[in-house]
Amino acid sequence: MDRLIKPDHQVLDLLFLRNQKCSQSFKLTNLMHTMSVAISLTSSTPSIFSFSQSFSIIPPLKTAIFTVSLNKPCDHPPLSTPPATILVRSSMLPTGKAHQDDLRRLFSKPGPHIFKDATIPISLVGPHVAEYLLSPCSKSLEMNFLFSKAISYCDESQLTRLLRVAVENGNSQFVSALIEAGADVNDRDLNGESLVCLGVRSGKTDVVRILIESGFVIDEKIDRFLHVAAATNRVDLMEIMCLGFADIDLNLTNSEGQTALHLAAIHGQIEALRFLVSVGSEVDTTDFAGWTPLHYAANEGQFEAVEFLLNHSVYAKYAVTKDGKTAFALAVEKGYLELYDLLHLGDLLHRAARIDDVHTMKSCLAQGAKVDGKDQNGWTPLHRAAFKGHLESVKLLVSYGARVDVVDGTGYTPLLRAVEAGHVEVGMYLLSHGAKASLKSLKGVVDYDMECFKNHFSLVSPLHQEKERA
Repeated sequence: MDRLIKPDHQVLDLLFLRNQKCSQSFKLTNLMHTMSVAISLTSSTPSIFSFSQSFSIIPPLKTAIFTVSLNKPCDHPPLSTPPATILVRSSMLPTGKAHQDDLRRLFSKPGPHIFKDATIPISLVGPHVAEYLLSPCSKSLEMNFLFSKAISYCDESQLTRLLRVAVENGNSQFVSALIEAGADVNDRDLNGESLVCLGVRSGKTDVVRILIESGFVIDEKIDRFLHVAAATNRVDLMEIMCLGFADIDLNLTNSEGQTALHLAAIHGQIEALRFLVSVGSEVDTTDFAGWTPLHYAANEGQFEAVEFLLNHSVYAKYAVTKDGKTAFALAVEKGYLELYDLLHLGDLLHRAARIDDVHTMKSCLAQGAKVDGKDQNGWTPLHRAAFKGHLESVKLLVSYGARVDVVDGTGYTPLLRAVEAGHVEVGMYLLSHGAKASLKSLKGVVDYDMECFKNHFSLVSPLHQEKERA
């Protein structure tokens, strides 16, 4: 015979309640038919756990109840790896009677008369244990096993509350375990914030993906998680949400009428801007104050965001807020000099070059307008002045460092635009200041020397003049 006693638990689950006295009962049965058995109970952590009685006698084939308790209430569960255990030892007692001191002496001397009947692990369970395991202070090496055990004693409301903590902490394994155990994935707090929005704030893509795949239902009256992701430049999260919700409204607005694109612009999140525009967000949309994303980017001095939005906007540069302000006006108020050219001076310089307004051109350049700034067709002010034949404007631009061989969107230099329009004097001036003597034709690029250009201009100019008169 290798044991005299049989316990009713292989593992003893003790429900832990924070700062409360915690205990759990278990049974031991005497397997002997004719003889009483002496019992000794010891804990592997006697400073933490104690017993209602450490020594006892169980009559033949009888069962006795014992209780293990935490020695004192504590704020967090005394978890350990490996877990604390109860050692059950026994010894035959022919007399059937003995005092406590006799039993203590009996078990103090090792020998073949002592049987080690069982080692019972103590598993602390319940919502307070699970909450502790979710906290950063928990460093248990067997956390996943302990967590699964702990939540088996939680009801749905407790599981759901723990799920919110797990999502906030970004622990995907615990999130999965809680949902599988019965937590409500569509739970919302008192302010209506969803678990997905909380997951986006935590920044964990795997958590957000699990919530969506577990049946989360979006509520467009409340949910604004695209806004949160856009503000933090989390394109990966936005991709997951757009894939998870095929009908998601990209232009959904918050309480101020702002879309996710507005938020990305405010924070200068270039990757978020690119993604949102690529999937269909409206660049020129306005909020309740009449502000476009460009207005916000200009107001915050977000140069890259301003540049990007200008390249994808139809009218935002010229749009005015309800206070009558353009994006340029907002940039001026804040003193963002580097934005002046993008938002206003560049346009003004191009316009002045087109009409040969040298005075305005000088003013623009003095204020920081880029002499080689391009319009939507790739034209610089020099392209425009050369094409119009404005020699004084061409001279001014060259004196300010304009590149004479910069190409536009179709591969034409200012010189080629002058040739195209038949402006000989402008063409000769550009040649004298380093412009390359080359013309673009249907068959490729053909090089000319100075004399060829003179002959070309002498032929083109009358034709051009005749066309102008017509």
